[in-house]
Amino acid sequence: MEGLDRKLGVFSALPIFIVLAVTFLAPLFVVAAFSIMPEKVFSLANVPDFSAYATFLQQGYWKSLAWSLGMAFASTLLLFIVCWPLAYGMAKVFGKFTLVVTIAVVVSLFVSENIRLFGWVLTLMKGGLIAGYLNAWFGVEMESPLYTVPIIVFGLVYVYFPFMLFPLAQGIAMVPDDARQAAADLGASRWRVLWEVDFPLAAPGIVVGSLLSFVLAAGALAESKLLGGQAVIVFADEIETAFTYGQNWPLGSALSMVLILIVGSLAIVGVSKIDLDAIMGRKR
Repeated sequence: MEGLDRKLGVFSALPIFIVLAVTFLAPLFVVAAFSIMPEKVFSLANVPDFSAYATFLQQGYWKSLAWSLGMAFASTLLLFIVCWPLAYGMAKVFGKFTLVVTIAVVVSLFVSENIRLFGWVLTLMKGGLIAGYLNAWFGVEMESPLYTVPIIVFGLVYVYFPFMLFPLAQGIAMVPDDARQAAADLGASRWRVLWEVDFPLAAPGIVVGSLLSFVLAAGALAESKLLGGQAVIVFADEIETAFTYGQNWPLGSALSMVLILIVGSLAIVGVSKIDLDAIMGRKR
């Protein structure tokens, strides 16, 4: 019976495996192949050329990578701090009001990311909405916070807020109330309950939310261009420039593979640490 179930599982997973192979693995293979081609030569018949990877190290592209990963880490940490109280409320406190909060957050996704970021540009620019009201009501002149690294991180937090919030709420919902109450009865403080009960038991949601937020933020581009005015050049911008203005597809592919390998490795390590059966509500 177990063997039959396994065969049925493999057969059921075959369609999605084919879709993933065509839509994910095949393009990934193409990018990897382009990354070892000589510049302006579109043929796999040539001897593999790793000069594009050497260019990544020699011409300072690693600095853009460091900026992207650093801002992604900062935004992920801020998202966790900001989302935890709201996610806890959605999972344990709000009750039916959770649906209202969920709809309010989801509705923001119905509007294009670029449009929402342009809205913040109009709001925060010199002479914009906030500066105009402050000047009119209080006579206060406000310098625009645009085109700085903190505003880019703010944009990342703003855009990827739902991707941290919902997995976090799911993770917190998995924490049994009895475990929290038992720890409190044994004399544990609220902080100790949070650290030794809530965080460990909600770890699957924390890991999933952190991975989603970090992966998306590491490859983000619009926040840097619209809010940051390219105050720093992020790695995604280097990739876009190599493919478009530079017309150097091997370099663009090599830079893409570097980002994919780093982010993919982190994702694999993170996913290996969580119990997917618990997240999906299945018991072993």
